[in-house]
Amino acid sequence: MNKENNRPKWDEYFLKLAMLASERSTCPRMHCGCVLVKDRFVLATGYNGSLPHQPHCDEAGCLIVDNHCVRTNHAEINALVQAAIHGGAIKGATAYITNMSCTTCSKALITAGIKRVVVFSDFHDTLATKFYNDSGVKITKLEMPDREIKYNLKDYSSAKKTEKSK
Repeated sequence: MNKENNRPKWDEYFLKLAMLASERSTCPRMHCGCVLVKDRFVLATGYNGSLPHQPHCDEAGCLIVDNHCVRTNHAEINALVQAAIHGGAIKGATAYITNMSCTTCSKALITAGIKRVVVFSDFHDTLATKFYNDSGVKITKLEMPDREIKYNLKDYSSAKKTEKSK
């Protein structure tokens, strides 16, 4: 956090967007969000969710194989797919992810040309860190923000009224 003007730094800002995306997740086992960013421009977002036109875990239950839910695509895959559908050029971008990638998602991000990953928390049973390091992808781990976003709409509306009266 930039203490001088109370604005979040860019990494914190985009990671908070990933947190917001994670709120759309439909698998109760893991809420994860991913935001793909290049030159401070959001290319795509993703969250854990089922395949199109398929039931979601929160409707039909999780589909567990080897202790992992396989009903959903992970946030990283959904973000990459959204970028592909909408023509977003991913090469050289940064992935902001709420949780460290699984092995498969890390391989997909590396193959797509992601150069940096910013993450809040680790993930168990993964080779993501090894693959990122071996591929030259920089990993930045941030602490979970300790402040809440608060809106003071009263002050905002007062300022707007003052502007209009001038």
